[in-house]
Amino acid sequence: MIAIGERINGMYEDVKKAIAEKDPRPVQDLARRQRDAGADFLDINVGTAAADREAAMRWLVETAQEAVDTPLSIDSTNFDVVKAGIGAAKNPVLINSTKGEPALLEKFVPLAVENNAQLVALTMDSRGVPADVNTRVEIAATVVTFAQEAGLDPSRLYIDPIILPINVAQDQPQRIFEAIQQIRMLSDPAPHIILGLSNVSQSTKERPLLNRTFLVMALAAGLDAAIVDVFDKDLMDAAITAEIILNKSIYSDDFLRAARK
Repeated sequence: MIAIGERINGMYEDVKKAIAEKDPRPVQDLARRQRDAGADFLDINVGTAAADREAAMRWLVETAQEAVDTPLSIDSTNFDVVKAGIGAAKNPVLINSTKGEPALLEKFVPLAVENNAQLVALTMDSRGVPADVNTRVEIAATVVTFAQEAGLDPSRLYIDPIILPINVAQDQPQRIFEAIQQIRMLSDPAPHIILGLSNVSQSTKERPLLNRTFLVMALAAGLDAAIVDVFDKDLMDAAITAEIILNKSIYSDDFLRAARK
């Protein structure tokens, strides 16, 4: 599983304070600890922590890169903020994210192609987040087709079918599993499938258990990337173990330690 560490986000008070005070230490500590915990990408999200989000994004990117070489996920739906992050990045990034609307795809897909970036696209459009499988797959097909025609290979595309909180939409996880399976058949190679894992457990009492169980089931359905709390060791262990059981990794008696190396 491609693990994208979620923690460098202006919604968290320590990151918000670091942005306001231009204090690199909390951001760099989070970058190092997430790398050491197994993050393949570090998600960089200004959120609402600054009035000048473009400048704040540049600062976050530059600050994180001073500490680690881990690839970055530039997280914003604002095109100018994404461009600011890409401009500050030393290496190709993951753009997170755009929606499945042609007007947005016309901006974000060429940006990804021009900068050798990867791109996350949400299965939502002007109608909002679909509740059914068919509409999710329909939007995903639009994204995949647009990307291919613009020169973005499906292997550089991440489709997010959008999981809703289980306490308000208990029928959604099963629909997500079905959507994942169908989206993976849209192209060869298949696009990556990604989810913002913490959404499933928003405002619930058993968040770690719900996140962990849902992640394992989604991996079995074909998920191969997730924005996660990599500091949750039980969650990361569950993902490593699921990939062993799914024959995606080679078994050894010390497979947890081997995976972390």
